[in-house]
Amino acid sequence: MNCSLSNAMSARALLYSLSLTPKAPPDISVRKKIPGSDSHSKPRCPFPLLIRVRFSSSSSSPEEQRYSVFRVSARRSSGKVWADVKSETYDVSDSVPDSVKFEEALDGVVLGEEEKLESSVSWREQFPKRWVIVVLCFSAFLLCNMDRVNMSIAILPMSAEYNWNPSTVGLIQSSFFWGYLLTQVAGGIWADTVGGKAVLGFGVVWWSIATVLTPVAAKLGLPFLLVVRAFMGIGEGVAMPAMNNILSRWIPVAERSRSLALVYSGMYLGSVTGLAFSPFLIHQYGWPSVFYSFGSLGTVWVAVWLSKAHSSPLEDPELRPEEKKLILSNSVSNEPVKTIPWRQLLSKAPVWALIVSHFCHNWGTFILLTWMPTYYNQVLKFDLTESGLFCVLPWLTMAFSANLGGWIADTLVSKGLSVTTVRKIMQTIGFLGPAFFLTQLSHVNSPQMAVLCMACSQGTDAFSQSGLYSNHQDIAPRYSGVLLGLSNTAGVLAGVLGTAATGYILQHGSWDDVFKVSVGLYLVGTVVWNLFSTGEKILD
Repeated sequence: MNCSLSNAMSARALLYSLSLTPKAPPDISVRKKIPGSDSHSKPRCPFPLLIRVRFSSSSSSPEEQRYSVFRVSARRSSGKVWADVKSETYDVSDSVPDSVKFEEALDGVVLGEEEKLESSVSWREQFPKRWVIVVLCFSAFLLCNMDRVNMSIAILPMSAEYNWNPSTVGLIQSSFFWGYLLTQVAGGIWADTVGGKAVLGFGVVWWSIATVLTPVAAKLGLPFLLVVRAFMGIGEGVAMPAMNNILSRWIPVAERSRSLALVYSGMYLGSVTGLAFSPFLIHQYGWPSVFYSFGSLGTVWVAVWLSKAHSSPLEDPELRPEEKKLILSNSVSNEPVKTIPWRQLLSKAPVWALIVSHFCHNWGTFILLTWMPTYYNQVLKFDLTESGLFCVLPWLTMAFSANLGGWIADTLVSKGLSVTTVRKIMQTIGFLGPAFFLTQLSHVNSPQMAVLCMACSQGTDAFSQSGLYSNHQDIAPRYSGVLLGLSNTAGVLAGVLGTAATGYILQHGSWDDVFKVSVGLYLVGTVVWNLFSTGEKILD
């Protein structure tokens, strides 16, 4: 029996002999020529065949006409060919002409297991939508740190132009955190009740405008510059709670550490990009160009975000059903939060462990973020360009180790290790690693070794993304936005105090004194975290 033309003919005969009495032979359409149907080609088996048949009886009206789609598949076994026929029947209204064509999804003949239907979904559509959200959040955090870190480079020529002393520089650097501090909890409440899409979009627009206005404010005077930097902090302050809210709804638990690590690595790569390009732009076009160019990038991101992102899977009409099922069966409720259980949140020891640990962690992190170029310039005697280039290395290390830590954490959880144990291991590395390498800075004798110590300090610090930064979604997933707002408020307070205190310490002491304070807080955080943190849900 021929495995191509003969099967098609047999199917025609089979369908024609059905019990319904058609007025004419059934309208059978096979739109693709079956390769191998001529005498010069060898038949290929197995293959599926899709056939559409229109039936109408003598008494049927156009509204009563029915169509059936038959799927015929052939297989060869022991020299015989076996055919399996499956049919699907559907009604067709009178508005559809007699010569209805196959839908693309059911059209044609497919040969072999490797060939696909014409209507197969493109790879772009098959790419998981939840990871599109992750990539967009990654991009937002890339811009976030680009716009934040550029001041740490531009402050060098700015302070020379405006005759600012170290205390004034510390005041300017800390003014960003005034606004950043104000919107942490508010951003979390807003994200949990309204949805993360609108909140994150607002934040990017707000801080981009403030970035562009920075040179204008600096020329008007110090008070204006402090206000604009605080306004920039307001925009960036809502970003982390909004992101946490979105990911808690889009990302299953088994992918939590990896997704958060990727998003936060956007911050590190944003620092890399800002520190790498700022010296070049300053040298070529002057320090105002850094703020104009970086701030304008936010408009591109917002355009993509508004067209592609949704606050939850339930709001996305383009989400494929199988992915929606996966997300909704493995993540938290997508219902908006109406009230925040403040008393319950603040009565839990793990919540306070998060708050205290976040403060201890961010003290050292923000000092390195804002003062590292100055350290390289004053202590290691690098010029402006070298300061920017060498500042890149620690942040590159953080981007790599954050994703490595996320993969390790998710792997440990999938192997059966408890979430609590994984979070404690990762955060302990995130505390003790930086503490150790900062203590070595006073013992190194070369700039290269100092840069290596900084890189190792920041690299181990990034394991915190799989520790305390993943813990908000563990212990209170529905309130992860506001909970991150609470803990990050403490972290921002550490940034405000630490950045300003560093300027004061440097005016009356040394860099060794600055690092000793950071090391002490890292040790305090290690003890608190291991005593009181948990990876179990404490609040529904």
